[in-house]
Amino acid sequence: MTTYGLLIFDDAEELDFVGPWEVFTVSSMLRGGVDTALLISEKSAPVRCSKGMRVMPDHAFGAHPSLDVLLVPGGRGAREKEPHNPVVTGWIAETAAQVSWVSSVCTGALLMHAAGPARGRRVATHWSYEDALEALGDVTVVRDARYVVDGNLITSQGVSAGMDSALWLVGRLHGREHARAVRRHIQYEPAPPYLADEPIIG
Repeated sequence: MTTYGLLIFDDAEELDFVGPWEVFTVSSMLRGGVDTALLISEKSAPVRCSKGMRVMPDHAFGAHPSLDVLLVPGGRGAREKEPHNPVVTGWIAETAAQVSWVSSVCTGALLMHAAGPARGRRVATHWSYEDALEALGDVTVVRDARYVVDGNLITSQGVSAGMDSALWLVGRLHGREHARAVRRHIQYEPAPPYLADEPIIG
């Protein structure tokens, strides 16, 4: 059994956690419902995300079960507010030391740097924040990979890349064929990625 904990906070980018959530929960469904995905926030109140989606956390800090995987999304909150919130950075640092896998999506890497787990590691982030992350020091920014695995740390580029890294993780945990089954179930096959210039007219 695997328990996934997805951190949410005000101004988190929606798809950064909703995309992996879909991967993790479909993975669990295909495995007979043995795994659990949880949304965790500093407080138990609803969170308003970057594009306005309101989300209710399952647990607040200190009131959640033990986790196997921690995922930190990006968004404006990950860049501007939460890196300066010692409650959040402290929880990330403490939780990261206890779980088997730590993951970030997009600019969640900036929050992971502030909390500590990304320091001294090879990481990926959104292309428009690669220089800013590199300028923080004590980190190697990989600019040409959708996601990067360094030990038990998985970081990914912007938004949709979080689904790629989540699929890699369920494949690592439960096998490549399982990951392919998850990908097929959610019909995530982004190639070619843009078809607007070749409309399909029925």
